Amino acid sequence: MADTGDNSKAELVNELNGLLADHFALYIKTKNFHWHVAGPRFRDLHLMFDEQAIAVRDQIDVIGERVRKLGQNTLTSVASVAKNTQIADQDDATIAAEAMVEELRDDNAALVKRLKGMKPLAEQAGDNATDGLLDDWTDAAEERVWFLTQTLK
Repeated sequence: MADTGDNSKAELVNELNGLLADHFALYIKTKNFHWHVAGPRFRDLHLMFDEQAIAVRDQIDVIGERVRKLGQNTLTSVASVAKNTQIADQDDATIAAEAMVEELRDDNAALVKRLKGMKPLAEQAGDNATDGLLDDWTDAAEERVWFLTQTLK
């Protein structure tokens, strides 16, 4: 990775750790909704939430390992996840199924925005590998937004 001589690598790693925190928080929230969804669409939403949680979970290790490949440290605790995430907690296990879908749609849309904002950082840092991964992660998050949006129609 070419170092541009400025703080571009540090900025990218900071955002990667934020992205890692977002994925941990989104995973927990999606599993929460998977476990607590109720109503006439229970089966479909229960299965969709689980599929999405697994997809988010599977990206966690890749993001963390990317930080390590850049020679930096990742998040180390639940507190570090809470400090670095943009995903708000949802502790209400009784919210309506529609509200769960809306909240996950909005959280995933915020994740897409964060991912797209990271592209210039990867380019400035000369990090082609992260740049390519960002495309894959963005596509995956956009797909979740699409599914959740269509579920609300």
